[in-house]
Amino acid sequence: MSTEAFDAVDIIAAKRDKHTLSNEQIDWVIDAYTRGVVAEEQMSALAMAIFLNGMERPEIARMAQAMIATGETLSYEGLATPDGTPLPTADKHSTGGVGDKITLPLGPLVASFGVAVPQLSGRGLGHTGGTLDKLEAIPGWRAELSDAQMRTQLSEVGAIVAAAGANLVPADKKLYALRDVTSTVDCVPLIATSIMSKKIAEGTSALVLDVKVGSGAFMKTQEKARELARTMVDLGKDAGVHTVALLTDMSTPLGLTVGNALEVRESLEVLDGAGPGDVVDLTVALATEMLAGAGITGVDVAANLTNGKAMDVWRRMIAAQGGDPDAPLPVAAHREVVYAQADGVLVELDALKVGVASWRLGAGRARKEDPVQAAAGIELHAKPGDAVRRGAPLMTLHADTSERFARALEALDGAAVIAPAGARAARESIVLERIA
Repeated sequence: MSTEAFDAVDIIAAKRDKHTLSNEQIDWVIDAYTRGVVAEEQMSALAMAIFLNGMERPEIARMAQAMIATGETLSYEGLATPDGTPLPTADKHSTGGVGDKITLPLGPLVASFGVAVPQLSGRGLGHTGGTLDKLEAIPGWRAELSDAQMRTQLSEVGAIVAAAGANLVPADKKLYALRDVTSTVDCVPLIATSIMSKKIAEGTSALVLDVKVGSGAFMKTQEKARELARTMVDLGKDAGVHTVALLTDMSTPLGLTVGNALEVRESLEVLDGAGPGDVVDLTVALATEMLAGAGITGVDVAANLTNGKAMDVWRRMIAAQGGDPDAPLPVAAHREVVYAQADGVLVELDALKVGVASWRLGAGRARKEDPVQAAAGIELHAKPGDAVRRGAPLMTLHADTSERFARALEALDGAAVIAPAGARAARESIVLERIA
């Protein structure tokens, strides 16, 4: 019978009493939890103690490294194009929002400048959409790639969007699910170690974090988002990864579409040199940071959206993963229009309410095993700052089954605020702050 180095009860008590955990304690508890030696109820107690009492920067850094050590790590050292040209790597992570389709145009845009983008993404849960769900609206496209396939595609195409392998940070998979059922989700040390353990394990040399702020985001205030961003930037620095964070506005949905196939269509508009201004602005801002992290500055980033270079990478990326870039996207069987109730200016469109409505239409899931409807979602006809007329369409709801409209409309109650003519919306810039 093997003897464990520590007792979980002692570690729980130490954090309960606001003590700093040692490197050895952190390494053991993460490894033992992943092995099943530390019980779920014990890790629940430790997560709550961390939620209540926090962690110091060295503790957070050690916890991220301990989580990475529970699984495999990827490396893109020596990555090059087929003709031997070296390829630097850069990645992006978003903390999640409503209408956040930025990964779709962003990866091809950055890759069009000779930087490889190994983007490992997830599926949506609740009111926030998942990048893989969006791309799976494209007929034939597949998310699962082996490590060898990812490396080959990065070399030949320059960009991938794929699902993370089962052996990448298995400790996070267990802890993530536990946090969800123990009300310890909103905890900066646990969020930061969850995100950064995966991103560091993915092996990129430069990372840009899109930390959302507002009603549709995880972090409701700029102060809390700043704390999370600073913690993650520090973790990247400690791990030797060039890391920058942008705080971006998620008080209103991003772009004019929320839902899987709808967001793919909008992303194609951006890749074609058009699309909503806020989506274009954020795509270019994040691409500029990713390129700078890879050592490329002084280029006209937006130009590759209008000259077709980013679109060329997109088409090759989709085809390489089994998708047909020319195939028609799914279209919902039913539509319901929501009309403006007054003349004036739309000054608020609550991102959370719109996200919940889209989820109820079938675009999202309540449990990770739930299916999503590719064609479901919401199309916006006005954004904050736009003048509207009573009786004019504000948004169109899309669903495959018409009985979903009633609960979606309930979620939208109070989402749109219309003020008298002359009023101004609050948003001035999509990017609120830069942390590096």
